[in-house]
Amino acid sequence: MDFELKILGSSSATPSFERNHTAQLLTVGNQINLIDCGEGTQMQLMRYKVKHQRICNIFISHLHGDHYFGLAGLLSTMHLQQRTGHLNLFGPKGLAEIITLQFKYGGTQLPYHINFVEVDTTVSRKIFEDKYMTVHTLPMQHRVPCCGYLFREKPKPRHLLKGKLPSFLTPPQLVRLKWGEDIINEHGDVLVRNQEVTSAPKRSRSYAYCSDTKYKEDILPLVHGVDLLYHESTFLSDLEHRATHTFHSTAAQAATLAEKAQVRRLLIGHFSARYKDLSPLLVEAQSIFPNTALATEGKTISVLE
Repeated sequence: MDFELKILGSSSATPSFERNHTAQLLTVGNQINLIDCGEGTQMQLMRYKVKHQRICNIFISHLHGDHYFGLAGLLSTMHLQQRTGHLNLFGPKGLAEIITLQFKYGGTQLPYHINFVEVDTTVSRKIFEDKYMTVHTLPMQHRVPCCGYLFREKPKPRHLLKGKLPSFLTPPQLVRLKWGEDIINEHGDVLVRNQEVTSAPKRSRSYAYCSDTKYKEDILPLVHGVDLLYHESTFLSDLEHRATHTFHSTAAQAATLAEKAQVRRLLIGHFSARYKDLSPLLVEAQSIFPNTALATEGKTISVLE
């Protein structure tokens, strides 16, 4: 099953010719999740041949324009393309009001239902669950209410070893074996031991998206050990005072968090437009956490089971 991240935009407040505003796609199984939706996201979806209608959930981190100004346009295009399937839209207080007001004064009546889910950006809480994954909020520290999102695959079933399975087992018993149970009779005697007829399940994967924030160590327990961590890295360390003043992070701070959280891989993004060459940010981060990459447009990262 796919667990794949694609970067659509990596710039901070001001876009450039080569860098768009923040937007990412996380594909889990056959489900596509859009994380933030800055200006130009529609164009990026077309560039990378992603069908708008396949997006099931949209997660907005906060209400600074570079993270959601592309949303109304995307929803409108879904309307023009006669989307019928419902859409889950997660974001902080005010997002539903903004979108509803835009469509009200534009005379737009959507042919599909938007399920607005207002998130509390001050706590970590489960906000979504389906058969594939769970999603929790990650509290950020920014100038406006802001949260990140933690995506975790659900535990997977064990593998049945067909050559070792007794022929008398029923379909319900096979299901119980796949979920780690022994098969017992009415007297409590073990008929089939799970460990003898199954092998370990494939690993469940995880992705943590840390949007705009000051360096914030209290999220370490929440993101500890994740397979892939994205953390904003707007500035180099020589502008740490600027990062602190604007409630952003440096590349070194992002790498320090990744190291302390013992994550497997780090992506840095949300780069200030002042940096035409991003290699110094990568070098700064890799000096602390070597397994770091730039979250630049078009990059696709598959997390293996």
